[in-house]
Amino acid sequence: MDSSIHMISSRYAIGLLLVMTPAACSSPQPAQENTSTTTPAPAAVAPPSVGIYVTNESSGDLSVIDAATQAVVATIPLGKRPRGIAVSPDKSTLYVALSGSPAAPPGVDESKLPPPDRTADGIGVVDIRQQKLIKVLPSGTDPEQVAVSHDGTRVFVANEDAGKASIVDVATGKILETFDTGEEPEGVSVQPGAERVWVTSEEDGTAVVFDLAQRKVVKAVPVGSRPRSVAFLPDGSRAYVPSENGATLTVVDTAKLTVVTTIDLGKGMRPMGTIASPDGKFVYVTTGRSRMLLIVDTSNNTVVGSVDAGERPWGVAISTDGSNVFTANGPADNVSVIDVATRAVVKTVPVGRGPWGAVLVDLR
Repeated sequence: MDSSIHMISSRYAIGLLLVMTPAACSSPQPAQENTSTTTPAPAAVAPPSVGIYVTNESSGDLSVIDAATQAVVATIPLGKRPRGIAVSPDKSTLYVALSGSPAAPPGVDESKLPPPDRTADGIGVVDIRQQKLIKVLPSGTDPEQVAVSHDGTRVFVANEDAGKASIVDVATGKILETFDTGEEPEGVSVQPGAERVWVTSEEDGTAVVFDLAQRKVVKAVPVGSRPRSVAFLPDGSRAYVPSENGATLTVVDTAKLTVVTTIDLGKGMRPMGTIASPDGKFVYVTTGRSRMLLIVDTSNNTVVGSVDAGERPWGVAISTDGSNVFTANGPADNVSVIDVATRAVVKTVPVGRGPWGAVLVDLR
């Protein structure tokens, strides 16, 4: 064997006997690792049976919390500014709004911000079983929140800077159509039991109702100032729309598309995220800089309790049995686990930077 032949690293050649010529032995070559051997990739982390998935706007990733251990078990890279998040009806896929527009928190002079990176706009598609981002769908500009159709074939996207919402075909990755929402659309939700998409307009103070069968906006329902989200009772009969600047929660009859009542949430409250309990008895409201999670009794539409959730709670999720509520606390970089029975935070879970949206996925 001539001197150009390398010795195989002992790591890969334990027990292997190399027979060499005297010439080679008198002039040994340095030992080198066999670069032709490929190290197997680590096995994918299995998803938790019950997971809370939290988008981290500042660190550009997704924290996966195991509900059983109440600890982060995986972090999935996503892209720029992940915010709104939704799960497909079959629980196989997560859709995440990604935006290349620079963050513009309250008080910032937007004229001095850098230009948006439109190549970063899209809807990230995360395979729950594989625990990874598999592709990015087109979304229209500056997507903020996202919802999924009842059959899982389409996603609906609020395009904040365009004053529109986009309807995206999941299979083809094409934008099927867009519709006007009023200025600064944010919250987007699909009404249970109906082919309707609701989108809030922060600037106009309305909840725009788009009928998918008629392919048109059927009404812009006046709500409070700067509405941020829409939560429905499980039967779809009522919609609850928070007004951040008005400290109110507007209750809408979804059949008549008329306001039933407006709930005063209390001085200083800045309601943002909303979610109904699985049994429809309560609606939970996060209040951002006001720190509180408010509890609304839907039988009489009154606030019956509150919990100090932490620093600026926004995104909110709830357990399948309704026993725990989870809030994404942006500046604190953590998620609060709130026990509904005791109305107390029982644990805070560190996540990525700037947690924004949250959704619970129960695979049992």
